[in-house]
Amino acid sequence: MATKLTYMLVLLLLLSVTGCGDKNKSNQVPTAQKAGLAPVSVPAVVQEEEIKIEREVYVYDPKGRRDPFISLIDLAKERSTRKKAPNPIENFDVEEIRVIAIAWDKKQYYAMITLPDNKSYTIRKGMTLGLYGGRVEEIEKDSLFIREQVKDYRGQMKTKDTILKLRKEGEE
Repeated sequence: MATKLTYMLVLLLLLSVTGCGDKNKSNQVPTAQKAGLAPVSVPAVVQEEEIKIEREVYVYDPKGRRDPFISLIDLAKERSTRKKAPNPIENFDVEEIRVIAIAWDKKQYYAMITLPDNKSYTIRKGMTLGLYGGRVEEIEKDSLFIREQVKDYRGQMKTKDTILKLRKEGEE
């Protein structure tokens, strides 16, 4: 039984391949009927497998990433439009601040800084300064250590440490 079915399937396959080139199909009688053979049906399992086509759908997850369609230049402009802080030493970037003097007493160190607008201020350990809320972590005899939390290009918060050195006479 299985061999007859196999022979019939092979015969049908050969006949269907050789009969593809005919233009006048309406007048033709199927070859299986000419030979006196009964038509063979394909099992339902095979038909279902052919019908099922799986599609792979890609879904973009922007979590933790910056939007690739937003210009980096626009992000920089957005950062520059900040409100003025109540304290003038918080209106300038830490990189723009110059240390002009450091003094100390028995308890702590003090640093005198100059801002880009040529105004001077005295600061001590624990004060906040700079655009990003930098905190003065340490003042030593010749330097000032500031720690800030800034956003990187991906929008993630990173710690930025800045050391401002006391300028010696004649240095610029």
